[in-house]
Amino acid sequence: MSEKYDLRKVLDEMKSIPGQYHETNKEIDPNAVLAGVYRYIGAGGTVQRPTQEGPTMMFNNVKGFPKSRVLIGLQASRKRVGKILHHDYHTLGQMLNEAVSHPVKPVEVTHEEAPAQEVVHLASDPDFDIRKLLAAPTNTPEDAGPYITMGVVYGHSPADDKEDVTIHRMVLEDRDTIGMYIMPGGRHIGAFLKQYEAENKPMPITINIGLDPAITIGATFEPPTTPLGYNELQVAGALRNQPVDVVQGTTVDAKAIARSEWVIEAEILPNEKMQEDINTNTGYAMPEFPGYNGTANPAVNVVKIKAVTHRKDNPIVQTTIGPSEEHVSMAGIPTEASILSLVDRAIPGKVKNVYNAPAGGGKLMTIMQIHKDDEADEGIQRQAALLAFSAFKELKTVILVDDDVDIFDWNDVMWTINTRFQADRDIMVLEGMRNHPLDPSELPEYDPARIRVRGMSSKLVLDGTVPYTMKHEFKRAGFKEMPNWRDYLK
Repeated sequence: MSEKYDLRKVLDEMKSIPGQYHETNKEIDPNAVLAGVYRYIGAGGTVQRPTQEGPTMMFNNVKGFPKSRVLIGLQASRKRVGKILHHDYHTLGQMLNEAVSHPVKPVEVTHEEAPAQEVVHLASDPDFDIRKLLAAPTNTPEDAGPYITMGVVYGHSPADDKEDVTIHRMVLEDRDTIGMYIMPGGRHIGAFLKQYEAENKPMPITINIGLDPAITIGATFEPPTTPLGYNELQVAGALRNQPVDVVQGTTVDAKAIARSEWVIEAEILPNEKMQEDINTNTGYAMPEFPGYNGTANPAVNVVKIKAVTHRKDNPIVQTTIGPSEEHVSMAGIPTEASILSLVDRAIPGKVKNVYNAPAGGGKLMTIMQIHKDDEADEGIQRQAALLAFSAFKELKTVILVDDDVDIFDWNDVMWTINTRFQADRDIMVLEGMRNHPLDPSELPEYDPARIRVRGMSSKLVLDGTVPYTMKHEFKRAGFKEMPNWRDYLK
């Protein structure tokens, strides 16, 4: 078998590609400074301006953590994700859709075969303190504390007949305590937790940090694409054409990802909650994908740490900025795959491609490229939009364009809205639907008549497709094809 994929193998590949990787030995404070620096260098997305697309960065000299490095922004570029997965970045959604349909199950290895368990720290040790061990950054001075933003939670049902991996926001609250926000109704780990709570039992989990991006991207799939009990590690296995190695925890009855940089072994306490910002009382959690500071939750789940394991050689803490392009890659590309899967089953061949743009944080907006074969296809584009909403309930805006439009180029998309769109006939508004509770416009105070509870929204379709019978009137200016155009740059 070829060399096994993990974060270090991916970084070696990125180092060989100019402009994709940078590391520094200059000391950096993880408390707001690290994220503040990377915001300028390569965060992108909906991060406060100025920002840009830039390299992933490794900080080798983290203040207060002499034995740990911090990596940020590995997936903060769709083009880089394409290089990481060895695939054309334009069609990553199709690639992930194919991976979900052809899963490769993880394989269990021994402790000796698991680099993630080379060093073990027990929480029962009186000197143990997760806040001094794990270099988890804060993104802004108002954060509720240091956050684990790229930790894959791995758990199973009480009957141990189903297992799942998901990503949650997790704040370090105390020496052995983590506050975990599990969005209501949105994750399988939450469904398993309800079963444990019904039996008043703690739920054993592992939190895996520092992973091959195939794992972190695959982990963000949601229903209906990956139903309850579908372990998304199978997606990573399919993407790499090799199974993900897993290993039994050293102190909990839960599996860990064997080639992680760090693993936190823990239990989610049953029917117990705590204030997310109990240490700061700022009222804020951390910056979230819509570009605003998330409101601190008054009742997050309490996670008690049993042990922390890691690699012995300079383990890497992988982190991200909430509203960055990295979130778009992790959340948006799997959403594209989910939309493509559903629409292709219902109306095959009509949706050529889908892009979940950074303006929507990967979740709130999608651009759909539509192909019409004849006059009978008129209206199929709006049917596709409705299917997209049903495929992903957190989607808020759909922009429909013809198949001569580059959906990855905002100028081309907005050119469509300006020249192939009339607001009085090409807008659809769907009221009173569910969406994402982190959108600050979805509060009852914003629109008391239509938003009854937080997380309700009106949904929008902008139909920028040309009526089929008028296609001849909307033909783009044609230029001579020049296959040898690069010769003039030599």
